Amino acid sequence: MAPSRAVTVALDGHGAEQGFDVLAEGARLAAAGGVGVRVFGPERALDLGGAEGIEVIDTAESIGNDEDPVLAVRARKEASVVRAAADVAAGNSAALISCGSTGAAMAAATFGLRRLQGVQRPALAVQLPVPGKPVLFLDVGANVEVRAQHLVQFAFLGAAFSAAVLEVEGPSVGLLTVGEESGKGREEVVEAHRLLGKAPGIRFAGSVEGRDLPAASVDVVVTDGFTGNVALKLLEGTAKAVAAAVGDAARSNPIAAVGGLLLKPALDGLRRELHPDTTGGAILLGLRGIAVVGHGSSGAEGIANAIRLAARCAEVDAVGRTAALLAEGGAGRGALAGDGA
Repeated sequence: MAPSRAVTVALDGHGAEQGFDVLAEGARLAAAGGVGVRVFGPERALDLGGAEGIEVIDTAESIGNDEDPVLAVRARKEASVVRAAADVAAGNSAALISCGSTGAAMAAATFGLRRLQGVQRPALAVQLPVPGKPVLFLDVGANVEVRAQHLVQFAFLGAAFSAAVLEVEGPSVGLLTVGEESGKGREEVVEAHRLLGKAPGIRFAGSVEGRDLPAASVDVVVTDGFTGNVALKLLEGTAKAVAAAVGDAARSNPIAAVGGLLLKPALDGLRRELHPDTTGGAILLGLRGIAVVGHGSSGAEGIANAIRLAARCAEVDAVGRTAALLAEGGAGRGALAGDGA
C-alpha cells in the first residue's frame, strides 16, 4: 500500500553540489516515508518520472552562489527557488526546501512567504552537530549585525521551534557571549540580557560561553548571524576532524584495529549523530511559512532529512505556535518599539 501524503513540500531542484542524481534520490527517500514532494527543476536531469509521491515541475532557470541573491530573486521569477517559494505562498505546498544558494533561498522565502506580524528579522536556526540532547542555535547567517531587540526575538523564535518541532518541554534559552556575568559582551548583548531577564513566557538561563557549545546546558543558544555562522562551521569542522582522527587511531596498529572493530557500532552511531546530514539543514524562523535551507554538500540522506524536517514543521504547526509564543511574551515590534527598529 502506498503511504498517505499528509504533507506536500516544494523542493528546489537546483543547487545540490553532488548533482541531480543525489537530489532525486533524496526526494525518493522522503516520498517513501509519506511526504509528497513537488520538485522545481530540470525534468530530464532529475529522471523522477513515475516516482510515487513526487511531481516534477520542469524549471530550467536557477540562481547561483556567485549572484546577488536579492537582485536575482527580484528579477528572475522563473528561477527554481523563487517558483518553489511561490508554490508555498499559493498553498500548493506546505514548505520550501533548498540546498542551493543560501542567500537566494532566504531572499525567496522572505519575499514570498513574508514575515510574521511583529518579527523584525527572520533568523536562521540549526541543531548543533553535538551528541546528546538537541540544541538549537540561531542566528547562523541571516543577520550579520543585530540590535538587542533582534536577539530577544531570536530567543522567542528559537524557544517556540524547540518546543514545537524538537519536542523540548519548557526549553531554556542562553545568550552567547564572552563571560558568564550579565554585564559582559557588546552593548547589544548586555541589553538583550537585561530584556530577556524580565521577559514573560520564556525560560532565560543567562549567558553561555563558546566553550559551552559542544555540551550546552541550555536548549536554545542565541547570537548574531556572523558569530553564529563562524561558530557553527568551527563545530562542524571539529566534529569531522575528531571523527577522522578516531578512525585513524583505530587503524593505527593490529591491537587498535581489534579495539576499533569492537567499538565500530558505537562509533558509527556517533558519526551519524555528528554528521550535518542528520539534522537536515537550517530553518528560517519568523516567516508566515516554512523554509528549510539544506547543506549544499548534502548527500541523499541529508536532502531527505531536510524534506522530513520541513514536513515535520508543517505537521506540528510550527509557524502558528511561534506566532503564539511571540504574542505571549510581548516580543513583537510594538512591544520593542522603544528600543528602535
